[in-house]
Amino acid sequence: MHDLDWNGLQYVLGLARAGSHAGAARRLGLDATTVARRVRALETALGARLFERGPDGNWRPTQAGEIAVTRAEAIEAEMAALSVAVRGIDAAAAGTVRVTAVPLLINRVLVPAAPALMARHPGLELELIADIRDLSLTRREADIAIRLTRPGPEVGDRVVARRIGTLDYAVYAARDYAARDAVDPPWLTYEGSMAHLPQARWMNRAGERRSAVTVNDGETLLHGVAAGLGRAILPCLVADRAPGLRRLPWDGDPMPGREIWVLTLPDLRHLARVAAVLGWIAGLLAPQTMAGAASSFSSP
Repeated sequence: MHDLDWNGLQYVLGLARAGSHAGAARRLGLDATTVARRVRALETALGARLFERGPDGNWRPTQAGEIAVTRAEAIEAEMAALSVAVRGIDAAAAGTVRVTAVPLLINRVLVPAAPALMARHPGLELELIADIRDLSLTRREADIAIRLTRPGPEVGDRVVARRIGTLDYAVYAARDYAARDAVDPPWLTYEGSMAHLPQARWMNRAGERRSAVTVNDGETLLHGVAAGLGRAILPCLVADRAPGLRRLPWDGDPMPGREIWVLTLPDLRHLARVAAVLGWIAGLLAPQTMAGAASSFSSP
């Protein structure tokens, strides 16, 4: 099989489709003698006759030839798919990409970085959907979703996912809290329906002194801390940049971390516009990449 010329498969397909060496030659832009010689060379390499001449003078595949034609068509289809995928990566990133994430990441990370992305890809249209709900990719509510937890088994192979990092947390309070109160501020935390969040569970265990105010969203929590309603643990990626906040020392229980997962659909990830936005998101969140994080998109 080391003598097998895989390029000969195009001549097999040409002859099977045209029925004559002359017809195959016209399809391939060659001469009939070259087609006949290449088909004979492939037959020699395979040790089987691939075509026989019918009563009407046309060449038809033998049983072995039918197998060769079927395999050649499969290879032809794979090559076409490869060509489309590669062109999709290299083509200009143009068109609409809809990205969903929790408001804190949309407002504090993606929006400030969006001008640079749009300048790099003038044909791109970016829709940023800030929502605490998990919008559905399969229902086309979004093209890309940023999640702070690993996708569950119910997702199956309908989406592809990549863990790109983790959100590290620290304790924050209003920058001027020490000037107003010698006692540590109370914990400003989430209302009951959000008590399942790792950061909410951590704060609920951290101390009994609680603020009289509770919230249901990380963006609101950040504003509440800056307003002096209490202290809270917030993601460092966001809170370290926020005006009006200061990070407090902490020597108690270790802080929780949230995994960052990026999800998309298999038929979208190779499109140039989607690939550009996926790379942009990874670049924004990669500073806190976890050791051993997946380096490419795969089924969760």
